[in-house]
Amino acid sequence: MKNTTKHEQRKQMPVYTGVLKYFPNALLEISKVSQLGNKQHHPDKELHWDKSKSKDHLDAAARHIIDHSINPYDDDGMLHLAKAAWRILAALQEFLTK
Repeated sequence: MKNTTKHEQRKQMPVYTGVLKYFPNALLEISKVSQLGNKQHHPDKELHWDKSKSKDHLDAAARHIIDHSINPYDDDGMLHLAKAAWRILAALQEFLTK
């Protein structure tokens, strides 16, 4: 079996056609959550993920899912599902980078 190069492996990951094209509206909503969170916690800094702010991503995601069943919108006008999705992505990213 031939070893694949890093370049060949990357070409097998359909990030655009298999993710971005499937979920454009959802990803836009998640980006709004990300931007709002940055403005709340670091209004004087460029958009960045301050990983020291919260570590309970799965619990926070679950709370947002529960809150969604009561009212889809959080007090700041953002969708609870978008906030839950951001938290799930954060948990996944942290898991994959460990």
